[in-house]
Amino acid sequence: MVLRKKSRQTQRENPMNTIVQKYGGTSMGTIDRIKNVARRIIAKKEQGNRMVVVVSAMGKSTDQLVAMAYAINDRPPKREMDMLLATGEQVSISMLSMALAEMGQKAISFTGPQVGIKTKGVHGRARIMDIDTTKITQALADDSVVIVAGFQGVNENDDITTLGRGGSDTSAVALSCVLHCPCEIYTDVDGIYGVDPRLYPPAKKLDVVSYDEMLEMASLGAGVMHTRSIELGRKYNADITVASSIHDVPGTLITASAAATQKPITGMAVYNDEMMVSIKNVPYDVNISARLFSALAAAGINVDMISQTSPIADRMHISFSASHDDIDALEKALAEFQAAYPQTAVDLREDAVKMSVVGSGMKAHPGVASKFFRLLSAQHFPILMVTTSDIRISCMIPAEARERAVMAVADGFEL
Repeated sequence: MVLRKKSRQTQRENPMNTIVQKYGGTSMGTIDRIKNVARRIIAKKEQGNRMVVVVSAMGKSTDQLVAMAYAINDRPPKREMDMLLATGEQVSISMLSMALAEMGQKAISFTGPQVGIKTKGVHGRARIMDIDTTKITQALADDSVVIVAGFQGVNENDDITTLGRGGSDTSAVALSCVLHCPCEIYTDVDGIYGVDPRLYPPAKKLDVVSYDEMLEMASLGAGVMHTRSIELGRKYNADITVASSIHDVPGTLITASAAATQKPITGMAVYNDEMMVSIKNVPYDVNISARLFSALAAAGINVDMISQTSPIADRMHISFSASHDDIDALEKALAEFQAAYPQTAVDLREDAVKMSVVGSGMKAHPGVASKFFRLLSAQHFPILMVTTSDIRISCMIPAEARERAVMAVADGFEL
């Protein structure tokens, strides 16, 4: 998406008092919850704000649609999956608009294509390229609350496309960028925690977190925010608040520069839906990695962690991680690679978990890696692969060790 960057001053002033809010599937899960969302919107509007609201599909309806698709076709075409999944948000926007009308508030609902969200890319993983705000500004001028279906848009071929799981976050942040206004993400949790409280109940909520830290955590599997939404927020200086749609408590602010902290680690992310691929006995060739990862990219496979050993006797090992969703395309690409290099051995491990610790503070605190690996080694399980950045350490571990690893690391770093 290409927009003119707004200054911090412009964002703070927000002269038209427009606010973009987003409500997730749990917040929209029942009729009573939809009515609760409607009351929250009206209360915010009565404070003098113009409201644009992005919603996800109700509850588990997206999961139900996916199950129906696979019940009728083991490999449903991705274009038709987008056509199907986009209907979930269409139900939500109409229901919320009806609830607002019943409470005496003018409202109008739009699907992604109707409101002018233009996308590009493969089905199921499209990216927002542009948004035409004409209909939104006209409806706001008419004193209506604008309800927009998240997670979807229309591509250059006029096909409905979806943005991937969590894409409603991206829809909301993108709208806040083009409207130059704050973005509030409401969900079923009170904010962003250092660790998922379902994995580590004593987890502490973060008052503020930087874009860089949140981007790392989101890309590594922390499920509160969609990665692309954080990228947009960082690029266009759009402060994002994440808070509860049920409890009236302060949330977490995601901003350019989080308050200085003495802690080296801000949070931990654990991602279960990733598999580890190891290719052994690969002939040493300066071009071979380019060939392999170009083939994976051409197949639409997103690769995350990558490790390559130094060559010994003109042979090396290459390891990487990829999403379970790509297993069919991955198996085909690996078979083609092995056919070209029959001396290689391929091991695909699905019973692995990616664990990562993130913190801008580790730049100024020596010994973070030492402590991290010491905590894991005390649990007596193998570490399968390691990658790092200046604010992150990630490793693949056996799935059966997940709970022990989370408790040890979270306790050790007081998360």
